[in-house]
Amino acid sequence: MPDAVFTFPSDFLWGTATSSHQVEGNNTHNDWWEWEQRGEGRVFGDHTSGAACDWWDGRAEEDIKRMADLNTNAHRLSIEWSRIEPQEGEWNYEALDRYSKILAALRSAGIEPMVTLHHFTNPVWVSQRGGWLHPDSPKWFDRFVKKAVGDLYDQCDSWCTINEPNVYASQGYFVGKWPPGVSNMNDYFRVVRSMLISHTAAYRSIHAIQPQAKVGLAKHMVIWQPRSRMPQDRLIANLLDYAFNQVTFDALSTGRWRPIGSKSETLPELQNTLDWIGLNYYTRQDAWFSLRALSAMGIRFGPNPAAPKGPEDWGELYPQGIYECIMRLYKQFRVPIAVTENGVPDEFDKLRPAWILESLRHVWQAVMHSIPVTGYYFWSLLDNFEWAEGYDPRYYFGLYGVDFETQKRTLRQSGELYAEIAGSGTISSDMTRRYAPQIFERLFPK
Repeated sequence: MPDAVFTFPSDFLWGTATSSHQVEGNNTHNDWWEWEQRGEGRVFGDHTSGAACDWWDGRAEEDIKRMADLNTNAHRLSIEWSRIEPQEGEWNYEALDRYSKILAALRSAGIEPMVTLHHFTNPVWVSQRGGWLHPDSPKWFDRFVKKAVGDLYDQCDSWCTINEPNVYASQGYFVGKWPPGVSNMNDYFRVVRSMLISHTAAYRSIHAIQPQAKVGLAKHMVIWQPRSRMPQDRLIANLLDYAFNQVTFDALSTGRWRPIGSKSETLPELQNTLDWIGLNYYTRQDAWFSLRALSAMGIRFGPNPAAPKGPEDWGELYPQGIYECIMRLYKQFRVPIAVTENGVPDEFDKLRPAWILESLRHVWQAVMHSIPVTGYYFWSLLDNFEWAEGYDPRYYFGLYGVDFETQKRTLRQSGELYAEIAGSGTISSDMTRRYAPQIFERLFPK
């Protein structure tokens, strides 16, 4: 039987992704480090990030070689605000030099860097003053952006201002599982607003320094599905979609800020501040109303119990959702789209090969519909410190497994698959037969 092949454009970016706190190690000046040290169940097993993947002390360059071994030509990484500005207005030039060397190593390996300027962590001095709730937080962030981009622009021209503002705000200020551990809906919206204003200022500052720069942000999207046909379940699903997705889309595309429960306002400066938009996609969630959750407006959500899902409450594994999200983003913004994160927590690498193939099949579908999807950054290159899940092996995401006692890396089967995909620029029936035969009929129906 001849091999069937889905071919991606020749200039498509095949990448991986990491974040500073999750891989660098010993980020002792940020709020997450401080949060971890408190114990008391804030992180799984009371783990602390410690050395993480030991990038700061030299293993970044080793792992850049591993990126090249995967045939990738792009990598998304973040730089740590608290390393560069550990105290307000005090710049750490050794840290800036280290980041410059990492970026230079990427470029020397033929790997195009995308730098994220905020990926969930703040300097302790920022958090002590109220973090993103402080009215000066956009000014603080903009000062950092000007310094970091001003020193590093010769090594990078693709910038992601803020990673997942809605995840950061919901986990820290609504769910309360992340620092600062607050549960208040009004604070959630105030933080998202502050981060969007900060993105806007950063966008303009970056272009003032580097006019040819490509600047965007990474938006995590969840597909919210009513658990039943009951009107209250549909209401909860629509409420969650609006609060998590649409309120941000409307603000960035129209300048209208309309939080739930607070006064609406017009922020025209938010418009036209995206050269591209990043999609981080992982799961679909059921949503429903529960009398037992009245303190949280009756909101309950979780994976469909009859569908494939990740560990615990991770969510339903619904790879075709990536196509739905791409189409929604393009309809809203009409700018190029990068899949800045996509992956699955999978300790034993049983789900990941099928996830990669199915997800990319749906990315290809969007490309074939003339949607300008510029690249795909798999989350993650390596197992790493997974925030509140710490080093729980159920939440390992890496194409390379990591032994955190010895720092030994092991290429997984999913990594071998991704290397074949990136090297050929295709996904094929042959790959599917060898790596994920259980999904062959879905990808290549007769």
